[in-house]
Amino acid sequence: MALKVLSALDTAKTQYYHFKAIIIAGMGLFTDAYDLFCIPPIMILIQRIYYDTDVDNKKPKIPRTVVSTMVGIALLGTVIGQLIFGRLGDRIGRRRVYGLALRLMVLSSIGCGFSICTTKKCVLGSLGFFRFLLGVGIGGDYPLSATIMSEFANKRTRGTFIAAVFSMQGFGILASSMVTMVVCKIFERASNASGDQTPPGTDIAWRLILMLGSIPAALTYYWRMMMPETARYTALVEQNVLQAAKDMEKVLDVSMSQIAEEFPLSPKPPSYNLLSRKFIRQHGRDLFACSTSWFLVDIVFYSSNLFQSKIYHNYVDDDSGSSMNAFEEAFRVARLQAIVAICSTVPGYYVTVYFIDRIGRVRIQLLGFFCMAIVYLAIGIPYIHYWDTHTNFGFMFLYGLTFFFANFGPNTTTFIVPAEFFPARFRSTCHGISGAIGKVGAIIGSVGLLWVWEEDKKTGDPKATGMTKALILLGGVCFMGMAVTYFFTRETMGRSLEENENEDDSSELCFFRCFNDSCLRTNSSTNEGDEAPLAIEQL
Repeated sequence: MALKVLSALDTAKTQYYHFKAIIIAGMGLFTDAYDLFCIPPIMILIQRIYYDTDVDNKKPKIPRTVVSTMVGIALLGTVIGQLIFGRLGDRIGRRRVYGLALRLMVLSSIGCGFSICTTKKCVLGSLGFFRFLLGVGIGGDYPLSATIMSEFANKRTRGTFIAAVFSMQGFGILASSMVTMVVCKIFERASNASGDQTPPGTDIAWRLILMLGSIPAALTYYWRMMMPETARYTALVEQNVLQAAKDMEKVLDVSMSQIAEEFPLSPKPPSYNLLSRKFIRQHGRDLFACSTSWFLVDIVFYSSNLFQSKIYHNYVDDDSGSSMNAFEEAFRVARLQAIVAICSTVPGYYVTVYFIDRIGRVRIQLLGFFCMAIVYLAIGIPYIHYWDTHTNFGFMFLYGLTFFFANFGPNTTTFIVPAEFFPARFRSTCHGISGAIGKVGAIIGSVGLLWVWEEDKKTGDPKATGMTKALILLGGVCFMGMAVTYFFTRETMGRSLEENENEDDSSELCFFRCFNDSCLRTNSSTNEGDEAPLAIEQL
């Protein structure tokens, strides 16, 4: 049975509330990206403050174990947050949990800046603790934002709306770079410490950068709390169709008479539980496809994003290797991130926004994985012989393409598709499971990449042999993503969420629709059978 309120959602014209929902949901993704991707320049400032100069090096060098821990602990928190908040979103409602995730993100961002003590161990321990909590909040935001947007959107432009929400991640990466650049320049000029490798105020600067990330999320908290529960959750999970209609009347340009049901509907208890045999039979393939694709793309995306400064080290390091102070080095890393975001990352998101409901999710995901694989191999295979000593514009252009096709490709589609496949009572949970497995891939990619390449003891930059192995490995991962997409991922474009569920009764619904159409055609030629359409409508 197609409820009127759900049919109204599927066929609704694009309205002001859709754009408002994109901003409200997207600001969470904006904050997620800001907090996750501001860490590379932050670690540069921390290493200058709390680490001594290496014997063979003229500037301090932070151990790989510390960098791995700071990167990995936030991602570990994200894994846990996606599982917990994803399940809570299905058990107690999307709206109720949405505000909790945002509050946790805001408070944890502030806590990161106020990391207590001034000794190295105490600061790093406190920072790690708050970044873990921050990761939990970030993880909670992923399934809730995607699910809420998918359940509010119409089926014609649903992919565009969810992609627009996710595109705010690109602006979050850009904002973290811009804020870091501005803060570093202000503190550098205010310190007036020419020749000082660690100018006064460095300890305040990194704390301020982290705390500023809480502002966008805090600004949208009120509007998140004012959002009604999604009609699909209220009608299909809480079994309160009347309340769903009332909620949609407030936000969409429809009258109550258009979406209220003519006959009361009896509650329909769930036919099976999460991860039961019937669930695996009905949705196991989709869950495998979503989780594995997300796992593979995050290995590539996070390793490349979090360690751009290592890969582009020729554009960050000074010729002398020692003349830069802490602010200048952090500024250069942030500037590099900003350039990549403007030229590759953000355009990739918005090409997806334009094409996602025109050519479909599967084609975009296949294209993205394929192009990323080719570019990584084109860089990796000749790296030791050519690119290591010719990190020129050609290298930067090719490497920038990997970010473009990640976002015009699997990095965006893996966020969209899990929000479209599963039944309403499992949708947030399954998105959380897919995202959590994806973030395990992010941990493997970002932390594992640090240990794949060999660092030069004097400069701390990766050796050519290590970079070659890492880049070729990332290309191989992309080919694996192509295979999973081709053999296991179904297309969801142009179909309602209920059609994508692929429940057992889908054949019954198809039969009733066909039978109803047949009855209506019969009615048009004869007066007999007047009660048949009514009976079918009640079903």
